[in-house]
Amino acid sequence: MGLLSLAIWTPIAFGVILLALGRDEQAGAVRWVALIGALVSFLVTLPLYTGFDASTAQMQFVENAAWIEAFNINYHLGVDGISLWFVLLTAFINVIVVIAGWEVIERKVNQYMAAFLILSGLMIGVFAALDGILFYVFFEATLIPMYLIIGIWGGPNKIYAAFKFFLYTLMGSLLTLIALVYLYNVSGGSFDIQSWHQLPLGRTEQTLLFFAFFAAFAVKVPMWPVHTWLPDVHVEAPTGGSAVLAAIMLKLGAYGFLRFSMPIAPDAAHEWGTFMIVLSLVGVIYVGLVAMVQQDMKKLVAYSSVAHMGFVTLGFFMFNPLGVSGAIVQMIAHGFVSGAMFLSIGVLYDRVHSREISSYGGVVNTMPKFSAFALLFAMANCGLPGTAGFVGEWMVILGAVQFNFWIGMLAATALIFGAAYTLWMFKRVYLGPVANDHVRELTDINGREFLMLALLAAAVLYMGVYPKPFTDVMDVSVAELLKHVAMSKLPQ
Repeated sequence: MGLLSLAIWTPIAFGVILLALGRDEQAGAVRWVALIGALVSFLVTLPLYTGFDASTAQMQFVENAAWIEAFNINYHLGVDGISLWFVLLTAFINVIVVIAGWEVIERKVNQYMAAFLILSGLMIGVFAALDGILFYVFFEATLIPMYLIIGIWGGPNKIYAAFKFFLYTLMGSLLTLIALVYLYNVSGGSFDIQSWHQLPLGRTEQTLLFFAFFAAFAVKVPMWPVHTWLPDVHVEAPTGGSAVLAAIMLKLGAYGFLRFSMPIAPDAAHEWGTFMIVLSLVGVIYVGLVAMVQQDMKKLVAYSSVAHMGFVTLGFFMFNPLGVSGAIVQMIAHGFVSGAMFLSIGVLYDRVHSREISSYGGVVNTMPKFSAFALLFAMANCGLPGTAGFVGEWMVILGAVQFNFWIGMLAATALIFGAAYTLWMFKRVYLGPVANDHVRELTDINGREFLMLALLAAAVLYMGVYPKPFTDVMDVSVAELLKHVAMSKLPQ
């Protein structure tokens, strides 16, 4: 079995073992098995980085075996400089989420841990799939464990949120399935994604394919105005569900633009690039303003995620190396920072059982260690230099200035909103005198919570101070992608 297959199936195998053998009376053992499974799954991905050749844009660690021979559907896997980091990020976040749910989840512990392990493997499958149907199966299969995570362990309106999440993302994907079948017919019976990149497609074909893919990927990102499902889902999801949703699942949609929309329909991507840039800027600015008036911490960070992901799609559709590389770096950084923000809110919620900003005030007086971590993550969410949150957004803004000065200025101005709503929340929750008895009785983070937050803090600082390893891996692949997208595929 190849490394990518191990990365996909190791967490899924541990998840199945937990479902088969775990019981609530064995919750202690279940947690340790889940942690061992998450750690082994992460360790399996490390050779992908150490053995990766950053000097080529070719797919590496390729595995290709017949799956459904009658339709030429293959179990075809591989990673390049664009997808590699997302495999590692997914496995890393899975370890954090298992640690985060260690004491919090008390019922159906085996099912909770299994859902996250299986979800991790499925998401890695999305990033590694090179066959269209294999991609679609993994892409849609991720809905099932997340639906269960929200619907079983979520808040009071969990069923409504779970249905909204499932229906929004499923309906958009149905058009993508039609597009995949069309490409299969046009290509002479192949579901190979890389061969689809070479197809000469007419202008109308490309436009229809572009918007068929847009229906699935824009909802998943989510882009304005199809973002309305995300705040409701975040508010109702358990802390671990919110962390994985923000850190990884939103990236599945953005990754789809890079693997399908832009290389398969490059002429349509250029033609509708301005449209995508406008939607992205509206998302960054308008949603940032919406975030500023939220009273629920989770809902505020959820809107913040929409705004930050707006920088990602903005970077993609300016078609320059700084913009696209910056957008990919922003995706990785947002994985660390948004996950940390939601897990920090979870630490407070576990103690006070309220997400309302008005329920807090002066937390720094009773939880100084935790408040130091929260301050770091808040600064990273603002885009403070020296943190992961700065690098990607700065690269996207530089790329935007190269593309059009006024677009760059609008994008840079939008950072002010991010700083405003983040610091405003931090001030009201953490600073000042102790606001009430609930805050007065708070206890600082324990060793488990310290470990969880320290790992994320290390990632946020390392990427902010030394982003070179991240950019070096993707540079050649991004250059190859842009070279391909720059070439017209209209039939001569």
